[in-house]
Amino acid sequence: MRDTRQARATVGLLLASALVLMTVDHRSGQDSPLGPLRGVGTAVFGVVEQAGASAVRPVVGFFESLAAAPEAQRRIEQLQGENSQLKYALAAQALDHQRSAELRRLLGLAGVGGYRVVPAQVIARRGVPGFEEAVELDVGSADGVRPEMTVLNGEGLVGRVVQTGPYTSTVALISAPASSVGARLEGSGEIGIVQGAGENGRLLHFRLLDSSTPVTPGQRIVSFGSHRGVPYVAGVPIGVVERVEPTPGELTRIAYARPYADMSALNVVGVVVQAPPRDPRDAVLPPAGRSGQGAAAGGGNGGTR
Repeated sequence: MRDTRQARATVGLLLASALVLMTVDHRSGQDSPLGPLRGVGTAVFGVVEQAGASAVRPVVGFFESLAAAPEAQRRIEQLQGENSQLKYALAAQALDHQRSAELRRLLGLAGVGGYRVVPAQVIARRGVPGFEEAVELDVGSADGVRPEMTVLNGEGLVGRVVQTGPYTSTVALISAPASSVGARLEGSGEIGIVQGAGENGRLLHFRLLDSSTPVTPGQRIVSFGSHRGVPYVAGVPIGVVERVEPTPGELTRIAYARPYADMSALNVVGVVVQAPPRDPRDAVLPPAGRSGQGAAAGGGNGGTR
């Protein structure tokens, strides 16, 4: 009991002393004799507070990160989705521009030659019996396409239709070794046969029927035309002679020509559903010194259907 009274007396004395000191310090203001002690206390407790905050901050940050993680993940996925959509839109826009340019060249060539065409798009590349190099188009009999019709693009001759379905058709390319196209040299009118020479469609054989016919690199070849334009209409650019093989004693002469149409990158093509009323001769060829790329792009679209 005595210890309790003594403890109470001690606590009361300390509280009274504290009150006295606080009163003196408050009334003295900046000149308080307790200023140095107050500064020391502030410094000591400030260091302790900073240390505690430094120790607690990573823990608080960790829990805050955990709380924000699902939202951050959703935001990341949203941004990734938007990025993919933008990439797809840009790619589609570039592809549309390319197709539009190819279609303009096709319609230009058809307009100059007087060919009535059904525009189509290559949707697959596949072989058919007898023709290893062939492509499939997204047009068929429902669009007026029939077998043995000429197929061309904005650069030149591509091939002929060999099979049709209601909404698709198969085209044998002139680069197929089994293909044969009647052709002639620009200007001279010397006649020959064009066949595929392999090499992924990069070159064509041009076999001249007269071995004495002079032929030099740079001369151009166009389709000679079949009876009633079946399977090939006349006047379509085929290619440019790159080299000539010496054939002494042979009845024919062989040249190698680079086709105007890129057989490995076909996209927009046209099926000729009606031949021109007269042979356009060399009118469809690009100006001398230029490739077939876009040569007839400025023509009208009167040849379309």
